[in-house]
Amino acid sequence: MRDVRDVLLVDGYNMIGGWPELFELSQRDLQEARDRLLERLADYQAFSGRKVIVVFDAYRVPGLGKSYSQNKVAMVFTKEKETADECIERLVGELSHRRRQVYVATSDMVEQHVIFGQGALRVSARELLIQVEQSEKEIQAQIAKRSESSSRNTLDSKLSPEQRQFLERWRRQ
Repeated sequence: MRDVRDVLLVDGYNMIGGWPELFELSQRDLQEARDRLLERLADYQAFSGRKVIVVFDAYRVPGLGKSYSQNKVAMVFTKEKETADECIERLVGELSHRRRQVYVATSDMVEQHVIFGQGALRVSARELLIQVEQSEKEIQAQIAKRSESSSRNTLDSKLSPEQRQFLERWRRQ
């Protein structure tokens, strides 16, 4: 059976440049900024139910044209001489069908005019950050609620919030 979940295509370096925390981190360690982006998007994917695909321009990293998953988030590194915008345009064409909505998170609206003309919906870097932060708050509230409702004699009540968060993330993977 085909996966018919909505898809969120993310221009990875656009988000790193558009999210203040990740931009500052990228100035010190680009790999750490990519990892942090993927970690946050993995939590968002688990919460929202959308399939998340992050596209990176491969000129900044090894692995031209490669695809793989990290934390259940699919990553695509563009082919040689292919921009992230061109790759996203190609992916929208491959992923679009009647039972699936494709969202594109990018700051390059002008570069993506073709896909928006095909029906993909735009999510700005700021809008996605707000959605991700909201999902993180909801996840924390659910963890806290579970902790409060458990009795003192359970293992859960003996774990720190950081340990519960780690185990919750592990459970979703």
